[in-house]
Amino acid sequence: MIRLRDITLPFDHKEEVLASSILERLGIPEHQLLNFTIVHKSIDARRKNHIVAVYTIDVGLKNEPELLSRFSKDIRISAGPCMNYQLPTVGNIHGPSPVVVGSGPCGLFVALILAQLGFKPVLIERGKEVSSRVKDVQNFWHKGQLDPESNVQFGEGGAGTFSDGKLTTQIKDKYNRSRKVLEEFVRAGAPEEIFYQAKPHIGTDNLVKIVKNLRNKIISLGGQVRFETKLTGIKVKDSKVAGAIVNGSETIETDAIVLALGHSARDTFEMLAQLDIPIEAKPFSIGVRIEHPQSLIDKAQYGKFASHPLLGAADYKLVHHCENARSAYTFCMCPGGEVIASSSEPGGIVTNGMSRYSRNNSNANSALLVGVTPRDFGSTSSLAGIEFQRKWERKAFETGGNNYFAPVQLVGDFLSGQPSNSLGEVCPSYTPGITPCDLAQCLPGFVVETLRLAIPQMDKKLKGFARNDAVMTAVESRSSSPIRIVRDETFQSPAIKGLYPAGEGAGYAGGIISTAVDGIKIAEAISNDKTSSGQLKT
Repeated sequence: MIRLRDITLPFDHKEEVLASSILERLGIPEHQLLNFTIVHKSIDARRKNHIVAVYTIDVGLKNEPELLSRFSKDIRISAGPCMNYQLPTVGNIHGPSPVVVGSGPCGLFVALILAQLGFKPVLIERGKEVSSRVKDVQNFWHKGQLDPESNVQFGEGGAGTFSDGKLTTQIKDKYNRSRKVLEEFVRAGAPEEIFYQAKPHIGTDNLVKIVKNLRNKIISLGGQVRFETKLTGIKVKDSKVAGAIVNGSETIETDAIVLALGHSARDTFEMLAQLDIPIEAKPFSIGVRIEHPQSLIDKAQYGKFASHPLLGAADYKLVHHCENARSAYTFCMCPGGEVIASSSEPGGIVTNGMSRYSRNNSNANSALLVGVTPRDFGSTSSLAGIEFQRKWERKAFETGGNNYFAPVQLVGDFLSGQPSNSLGEVCPSYTPGITPCDLAQCLPGFVVETLRLAIPQMDKKLKGFARNDAVMTAVESRSSSPIRIVRDETFQSPAIKGLYPAGEGAGYAGGIISTAVDGIKIAEAISNDKTSSGQLKT
């Protein structure tokens, strides 16, 4: 294959124009073109009156060596790279089955790769299987009845199940692990367009069936999946893992435990700290969810082409570095989505954002966050970030009325420093309900100050962002893990051999793709350790 980069066409071009553009770029007749595959497609809307689609394409041709030689000085044309992921070489497997704790993207891909290698992993999840979990989440959203073990944070698929299902990532990986993740998602039911879209997403409605299909594949390959099974201890012998203690009394004999816990497993973090597992406090962010009409975002980003079906719901990404030496930024933007109740502990409010695949709800929402560091926690404890989160989640619960109604404030009122007592045209999407208030009651003072500085500046980049009746909903506190569980170059804890901290909860990834890729790396490391001829990738 030959790879062509930077083929630029009007975003609404006809399908046959793409092939014509390939022939024109290469200067060849039609009969030399055997086939082509779109590798990457992005929309460039910087000139709103001239929005274009930009393609990278792999092309199958007759006489490829001759053409590559002819275009050797054109950086837009090169040999197509290999995109296949290769499983590690596995020799004789020995020892008991590895135990994977947590069924979010990281845990699922640890278990899937191990199963594909023949290790017969045991995947345990404290929450319920996804269909039952959906019912529990809906019960919370509509009735305010929280199940601490089955909610937006805990259960099959992890926190990512109730999200937009974004698959963007900044990681670079020469072993094509990211491609492996996409391939498995497509086999499990995701649309094939995720292979080439610049900003691919799956949508929470599709994620529900995809995680179920991934679970069934693990089982079909000899793995076990156990729900409502919580890691409550670790059996250790000679500084090595000897078993996973679950539900307080049962021991699963194993010499390898993967901690793919997610960012909200606070009780498990506390258990690990009591075992003297090295843990460090790490920076994270806190803030609100901000909602605007999706039509406003579409108009701001696409101008006269707003609402064009080929463009879909527009998104945005904003950042501002303030004069108080803090920064505010948007994160996890959900076009045509909703703000969701994401609490996992009684007496706390946590918000997040979610979109379905169609992204056709009337509001857009995004996290609007300010970074916090261990210096802000008020303690040197490795778990101080958890208490910092908990403090503001509880204040949000109290401010909202002690009933899981979320505190909200209009942007105009927030900027002027006065409480909101009514709403404007923007209808908040959060359920079970909202309470207009002064968000300064449930956010750190430096966060309030930073957001008041940043929002007017963000409005200069995205017209309408500071709209008076846009809605801010508190509190967004779980954007990433507040801890890092230390691991060495073999991906194991330096305290206990066979203990593998992994993924977002352990502080090594963020987002579905990077978390899943970290899971693949952990599976490779276990393969290397547990077989006679495993070959560890780096």
